[in-house]
Amino acid sequence: LIQEGRVQIVKILGDIEKNIDVLYPGEIFGEMAILEEEPRSATALAVDKVKALEFNRENFEVLMKGNPQIALKLLKLFTKRIYDQKRRFMILTLNDVEARVADVFIMLSEAQQVDEEETDERTFSLSVDDIAHWAAISPDECRRVLDHFASQRRLELYEDRIVVKNINEFQRFVKSRRKDQVKE
Repeated sequence: LIQEGRVQIVKILGDIEKNIDVLYPGEIFGEMAILEEEPRSATALAVDKVKALEFNRENFEVLMKGNPQIALKLLKLFTKRIYDQKRRFMILTLNDVEARVADVFIMLSEAQQVDEEETDERTFSLSVDDIAHWAAISPDECRRVLDHFASQRRLELYEDRIVVKNINEFQRFVKSRRKDQVKE
């Protein structure tokens, strides 16, 4: 259980190291190793100074049995975590880097609360490095893709945010790239 700092979760797929997630205070990692009694399936790296509570199987079980509310909360967290990991993996399956970047915005948009009357425009308080992380590409390559999208007026880049002009257009773009990829 992370109390302070950030932890990056990395997975090795063949010869490639993929950034899976960055976790923040209040989030947990390593729980599947406790539950399944199996070796960990990913590597956790401290992004900055991290303070965390460590559990082993025995004290984890005592915590679960003694506080059903925590067990329920963890079950909901596991369900969300599984969905989120599946969604992030879908981004990594795209061969086209432009489609990956567009799909990052779609994934992040799916998590946003959107009013019925809101337009297709979406604002993300993220940096180029953040998008590069989610897309598993270098910041330079991500900047190139974002600049290309900006030149097409698909998005606007600011110091503190990125504005996607039409998220539905990105959805159509990614869908077509997935279809093209299946044909190959």
